Formats: sequence, structure tokens, C-alpha cells
Amino acid sequence: MKVLYKEIQKGANPNTQLVRKSQQKSLILKVLLFILLTKALTIELTYAQDPQFSQFFAAPLYLNPAFTGTTKEHRFVANYRNQWRNIANGYVTYAFSYDYNMRDARSGFGLMASVDKAGAVGMGTTNIGFLYSYKIKLSNNWILTPGLHFAYGSRGIDKDKVVLLDQLSYGDASIPSNDPLVFSLKDTDYFDFGSGLLLYNKSFWAGVSAFHMNEPNLSMIGDESRLPMKASIHGGARIRIYNGPFKRNVIPSIAPSFIFKKQGNIEQLDLGVNFNYSPVMVGVWYRGMPVRENLEKSQVSQDALIFLVGMKYDQFEFGYSYDITLSSLGPTSGGSHEISVAYHLYNPNRRKPKMKHKDIPCPTFLLD
Repeated sequence: MKVLYKEIQKGANPNTQLVRKSQQKSLILKVLLFILLTKALTIELTYAQDPQFSQFFAAPLYLNPAFTGTTKEHRFVANYRNQWRNIANGYVTYAFSYDYNMRDARSGFGLMASVDKAGAVGMGTTNIGFLYSYKIKLSNNWILTPGLHFAYGSRGIDKDKVVLLDQLSYGDASIPSNDPLVFSLKDTDYFDFGSGLLLYNKSFWAGVSAFHMNEPNLSMIGDESRLPMKASIHGGARIRIYNGPFKRNVIPSIAPSFIFKKQGNIEQLDLGVNFNYSPVMVGVWYRGMPVRENLEKSQVSQDALIFLVGMKYDQFEFGYSYDITLSSLGPTSGGSHEISVAYHLYNPNRRKPKMKHKDIPCPTFLLD
């Protein structure tokens, strides 16, 4: 700024003054970008948290490994979430799963893969896991299912998107950095373990799950940064609206559900209801902790209000939801978009198993 002032005093060329002023602004913007990227990287390394799905009922294996095999035969599921797309490139999550119900063995087998891209530095986490569940018949109406999840994970960042101080001093982020931080950043691989338990009958379900029970180390700088265990309690019910004397091909129903999650110091409650009238489903959900957080500040902790719509056609299911941000981020975050697709493959002429199995009443689009 002093240089600019001296040039003005000497009657420097106005065009030169504008160029230098533009360079100064560019440098300031780059410094701010550096601070934001460094802060984002620090937060991601220190306070690692799992991505989430608003349509948690449409990502059953991601919710609880005990849901593995709670389908007629084969099930393929794909989930996509784009969260806060207007802020630092947002957070994008993909999940893919396949599970099979081996009824004669009272077991479920599954595979699940998830990919998460977070923030401006391209923080990426990839997990590939195997899941197993076993069904225990408690009575003619109740089934108890424990489940296990074993996974391999990898975590890293896109170093080309990180701008360091020596690059700012050059005034050109394309020049390779000599900062030791670049050489200390390394991708990390880890083993992951989780488990779950599910209890259900034809109109009610409740479960608990725990992921990252071994709390793997995700540090990329040779330090220790443990991923906290994620524990959840979840449940729901299917309530038929019509119980009259006349037979109806389609019976409308509502499915109130909830999920409470805790990971490290973070607690979250999702609470809502889906209305089903085949082939269409609509729902409204709230996410937050309104009765516990920020009581000393007389503030209500709110995260999002969620609206969703779904449709079932033959063996396909499709769902779309949009999160309206209620937190301090507000509408500038761009909200969150989420899509889920499922395909069920089964043989309608398959012989009945020795153990009479009741389909899971989890509030998906299959509420026949």
C-alpha cells in the first residue's frame, strides 16, 4: 500500500496504479483463501465426522448392519447427497450397497461402498465393507437380528487444491510449494469395524448400531486423529389408516420414525413421518436438538427441515429429498439435495423357507 501511495504522489501512470491495486486485492483474496483452506483442513483432521443421509431409511445398510438381508432376495441401493453446495464446494457423498437374504440359512450377506468428498481441499474418504446378519425367531411375530460390519477405508486430500504461504508470496498458486506441510501430508488407510442389533415384527422396528468401534486413526500428518465411534438408536412403526369392512387394493399408511445419533461431542435427532399411498410416498422431517443445545444462550439448536417424495414402480424405488437449512448458515448454504434408488430382484415362484420370515416394516416405499 505504501508503494501505491508513493507512485500516486509521483504522478505514476493511472493504469499502472490500477494494475498494482488489482494485484494487491488478488493477494488479499489468496491469503483469505489460504486461511479458509487451512482452517477447513484442520477441522477435517481433528473433528472427523461421518457423512449422513436424510433418507436414512433408504440407506438401510449404512444405518445398521443388522438390516442386511431384510428383503425378499436381492437388493441393490444407490444413494447420493449434495450438502451445502454453495459453501466451499459443498460436501458430496455417494453410497452403494448390495445385500442378499439367504432364508434357508437365516442369514443376510451384503457389500457396501461409500465415497465422500468434503470442502474446497477435496478431502476424500472411501470405505468398502462386508456385512453379515443372522435372524433369530423369538416368536411367530418377532424377529431379532444381530449384524456385523467389516470395512477397509482410505482418506486423503487433493494436494493440487491446497494453496500454501510460499505460493502466495510468489503470487502464483501454480508454482510448486516447498512448504514441509506438502511432504508431510499422506493418504491414510485403516480397518473399520461395526455392529448392530434389530428387533421387528410386521408393524414395528427398533434397533441400535455402532460404527468405528475400533476408532481408527485418520491422521494424514503422522499424528493421531481418531475417528470417534458413531452410535445410534432408531425405530419406527407402520400404521394403517384404513381398517374398515371393505376390502381395498391399496391401503394408505403413515410411518413415523426417528434416529438419534452421537459421534464424539456431536448429538443429533432426526424425527419425522412418511405418508404412503402406493405408488407414492411423501414425508416431512426435522433435524436438530431443540431441548438440549445452547440452553444457556436461550437458543434452539436447529439444523434442517426436510421434505421428501418417493415412488415405487414394480421392483424399482426412487426418492428425492431437500433439506432447508435452519442453522446459522441459512439459505446461503444452498440447502442439501438427496437422491436414492433401489432395485429388488427376486423370484416370485421361489419355494417358501423352513422358517416363516416376515418382511421388515422399515418405512421404505414397500409398505404393502
